[in-house]
Amino acid sequence: MKRQRWFTPYLLVLPAVIWVFVFALWPFLNTVMLAFTDARPLRPAEFVGLANFAKLFEDERFGYALSTSLVYVVVCVPLLTFLPLLLAMLVHSKIPGIGFFRTTFYFPVIASAVVVAIVWEFLFSGSGTVNSALKFFGLADRPIEFLSDRWLLIGCAIGLTVWKGLGYYMVVYLAALGNVGRELHEAAAMDGAGRWRRFWSVTVPGVRGPMMLVSVLVCVGAMRVFTELYVLSNGSGGPGGRAMSMVMLIQSMGKGLNGQVGYASAISLVLFLLTLVPLAVVGVINNSDTIKEALATRRTAKAAKIARSAQGVTR
Repeated sequence: MKRQRWFTPYLLVLPAVIWVFVFALWPFLNTVMLAFTDARPLRPAEFVGLANFAKLFEDERFGYALSTSLVYVVVCVPLLTFLPLLLAMLVHSKIPGIGFFRTTFYFPVIASAVVVAIVWEFLFSGSGTVNSALKFFGLADRPIEFLSDRWLLIGCAIGLTVWKGLGYYMVVYLAALGNVGRELHEAAAMDGAGRWRRFWSVTVPGVRGPMMLVSVLVCVGAMRVFTELYVLSNGSGGPGGRAMSMVMLIQSMGKGLNGQVGYASAISLVLFLLTLVPLAVVGVINNSDTIKEALATRRTAKAAKIARSAQGVTR
């Protein structure tokens, strides 16, 4: 049998390493470098230090974009963390025809985000279905400008994001619910626990890990929202651009021959740092026991060192 050469594993891994370096690592490093320059297309970049980051505090558009992204996170995270769980519990029951409802609830996930956003825009336009229904039932005398008001536009975009993400996270919870023992629910029911009590005492602890994962994915996705707000506002970011998200602002500042690539890179770096926060929080929570043990070991070692030092002084 022919022996395997020592470099064979490295040859097998090399294409993946090249791919990651060219399309992931190098663009990231290049963005970090550009963030400290005044780079623009068709002209050499000059180092400006922290000038781009100082400019962020004076840029009103950045304040609007940051507040829009934070509102998106605050609203989307609880909705897309608990609603898919409730939906998964609803379709987890083994009754005839339940597979049809599981498939139906998943349809929005496979639909194109742009197409769905265009349909959503038609629904909430001045002469759209929603305004026509409100007028028909006498709930509004004149059309409500859902897509011309900053907060109404953001609300419509959040509704679209939640509606489109329900099915995806429902599947995650369905897989997790399969690992929650039915005997636990039966034991809790025998002890007199109602459905609501069983939900908080049995179901939620059983899906704690997937729930943390879903929360992080939703938080990062909400920070990086683009398609919903871009299509619903026709690329303008709402009245005065005040409904822009961080990604929309980056695209707006960096596009074109006069695009401020360096400033857009600085915003991208800030967005990257913001997305690290939920990841760090989840990492600390998931490794809290390990961190506590490490801190306890360190305190014990420090106390032992102090004790040995005291004994040496006494002698």
